[in-house]
Amino acid sequence: MCHCSHDDDTKSAVDLSRVWRPDDAQKPAPVKPNAIELYRPDILATIEEKIKELDPELRELSLDVHAHPELGFAEYHAHDVYTAFMIKHGFVVDKQFQLPTAWRATFEVGTGGRTIGVNSEMDALKGIGHACGHNLIGISGVAVAIAIRAALEKHNLSGKVVLLGTPAEEGGSGKVILLDKGAYEGMDACLMCHPAPGPVGSVSLSSCLALERITVEYHGHTAHAALSPWEGKNALDAAVLGYNNISALRQQLKPTHRVHGIFEGKDWAPNIIPDFARFVCYVRAPTVKEMKETVKRVLPCFEYASSLVISLFNPTHYTYRAAALATGCEVVIKQTGATFDLRQNKALGEEVANVIRNKYGAVDYTWGISSASTDFGNVTYALPSLHPGFAIPTVHDGGNHTLAFTQAAATIEAHNACLDISKALATTGVRVLTDDAFFADVKRTFEEDKALREGA
Repeated sequence: MCHCSHDDDTKSAVDLSRVWRPDDAQKPAPVKPNAIELYRPDILATIEEKIKELDPELRELSLDVHAHPELGFAEYHAHDVYTAFMIKHGFVVDKQFQLPTAWRATFEVGTGGRTIGVNSEMDALKGIGHACGHNLIGISGVAVAIAIRAALEKHNLSGKVVLLGTPAEEGGSGKVILLDKGAYEGMDACLMCHPAPGPVGSVSLSSCLALERITVEYHGHTAHAALSPWEGKNALDAAVLGYNNISALRQQLKPTHRVHGIFEGKDWAPNIIPDFARFVCYVRAPTVKEMKETVKRVLPCFEYASSLVISLFNPTHYTYRAAALATGCEVVIKQTGATFDLRQNKALGEEVANVIRNKYGAVDYTWGISSASTDFGNVTYALPSLHPGFAIPTVHDGGNHTLAFTQAAATIEAHNACLDISKALATTGVRVLTDDAFFADVKRTFEEDKALREGA
């Protein structure tokens, strides 16, 4: 593997002899072990050279963002350091692009060429920082965009690169908002990547789960919990009943489906019957169709926990349930937005896989973020796109959304793995811009997948 490192980074923050995977295996088995000849090795050499040159700056940028974790739609520090970086490197930058913390950096070489899109995520997680490695995703987008520009300029090729800084992936569906606002219009294809646990040098082209977010609010009546509890209507009890209904339903759900959530409240005290409780629930399944079918089974779990149901997915529908007499609360159900499964473009995926096998490591199609979800799934439904996972080492039981993964996302091993997948993505991006036959294959496989999902 080709890596650049720094003297102060030689000591790993994690035990590299023990990496986390669902099966604790050390090496993923490649599905197609035989690599074929690379497209334009001279272009890849230019990309490698440029990313090697950028390496110290990218490392500094990554650690800066990692040290300043910000929640979705509030990534002000990340916005400022990324836009300053891209301006420094000669890109035309639109700050506060469509959203206060979103941004767009563009560079065009020649005229009449195609446009490749790239994404950089920025947000962190509440309480545990960059436990999903968005600092790495951010610098990958930067590296890919600048490396593509360098290749276009050196080899006298035409094309345009558009890098979007996309806020609020963690629960805010920032890319879905940007997609609806037209931020992806004009892109012929779009690329990004995501870290996950595993042995360095492996890349995954798995899909992910489609997701629907549901917020359920229960409204009751306060009372003294000891003196006169019969005067109250317990909103927390209603929320707990809804949760328990889901637990009963879960036995009849497929193992690939997920339903999970948390309780929220305000002004709770042990001696007061709660008059308000909120249950925030996520429903996930392998495809949008399956997710919607599971949502239909989950919604009644909330309805049967109260007496009056105000259903905001159908505001005219009011339903009284006999089983709801246990609480007598009013419930308001809001479906707050879906993200789709990843439709990895076959042609783009095969090109990235071939570069990885030739130069940097192994490829599989099963692990990565296969049981998680991302708002980039919606982008893959809209245009040819690719979202590979790349492995970084972490401790046992230290996967995404843990403090151990926060530490792992700052290691030099994670940084170098991020740069390797960035080289493969940049090479693939240049091929989209310059190889007409390849781009025709990208479009063809996108349309074939579109027909497949619409016919499912």
